[in-house]
Amino acid sequence: METFNQFVKKKNTFLFGITITFLTFYILLPVLAFTPVLQQKAIGSITWVWVYSLALFIMTIVLCTLYVNMAAKFDKTAAAVLQEYKKAGAQQ
Repeated sequence: METFNQFVKKKNTFLFGITITFLTFYILLPVLAFTPVLQQKAIGSITWVWVYSLALFIMTIVLCTLYVNMAAKFDKTAAAVLQEYKKAGAQQ
């Protein structure tokens, strides 16, 4: 069914995009932590490593919230696709 294929494509695009975003920022922390860039002081004695680490926590919360909101939409779309499938099966 075309609606099912569109649903799966939309869902996979969202999930892969959010996963790549998270992993990119997450993996950059250990890479950048030992460079002079993040060792500089940001505010007082706090270095940019701590600021970046805090940003990772904020990013995680934002991505989780975004995922929960999108999952609700995906559930509604999946239910609609399932209803269409059942209706198409009953007509045959």
